Amino acid sequence: MADATRELTFFLAEPERRLLWAVAARLPSVVRSDHLTVLGVLGATGAGAAYALSSFSSVWLWAASAMLVANWLGDSLDGTLARVRRHERPRYGYYLDHLVDAYSTVAVGVGIGLSPYANLGIALVAVVLYLVLSINVYLESTVFGAFRLGYGRFGPTEARLILIGANGALALGEGGGAGSAAISTAANLGLALLAAGMLGMLVVRFARNLRDLRAAEPYPGRAGARVRSAASAPAETRHATSLA
Repeated sequence: MADATRELTFFLAEPERRLLWAVAARLPSVVRSDHLTVLGVLGATGAGAAYALSSFSSVWLWAASAMLVANWLGDSLDGTLARVRRHERPRYGYYLDHLVDAYSTVAVGVGIGLSPYANLGIALVAVVLYLVLSINVYLESTVFGAFRLGYGRFGPTEARLILIGANGALALGEGGGAGSAAISTAANLGLALLAAGMLGMLVVRFARNLRDLRAAEPYPGRAGARVRSAASAPAETRHATSLA
């Protein structure tokens, strides 16, 4: 829902918000939100390509980190710029932003899977789980009227920072031979743990949402059936019963 209340609970939410507002207030008027959205798409595409190209040289991991920064800047700043200038288009922004986010997730995830450090199957499982978590957020915004971007203290910005840190560690620790095998094993283990964590968060959030929705809309059961039956009974029958 486009007018859902935004709830930002992750670690860097407040400092990131202040930084983005400061940057948006200083951007020249020729820069528009759509330009930043394009920047975010190009950043995600570039990051995925750089991950895939790291098969040839680990130097491409530094390029992947730079592209992740570009993706963050475009993805995080486009909506902020619209709010700073009071040029919001809620339905347009909601639709475009989430479709672009889905593409960016796939582009980066597939790129990681095509790198020499990660198994493509594990990477795709992580991508699917991330997309399901995102879909859950969109559904929550519709049924609860609250748009909770992150899960607990973990959000998209934290995920990018973890990837950038991992890129640096992989690029600096690349040694070939047994060292490369150890790095690949560690990367796959990290991806598997990430996927398991996302699955756990999804199960917990799903169970909590169903509990809250059941409390808000309890199943009528037999009592409701009796009420409906009495309401649909012929008028003569109800009148005879009242005279007995």
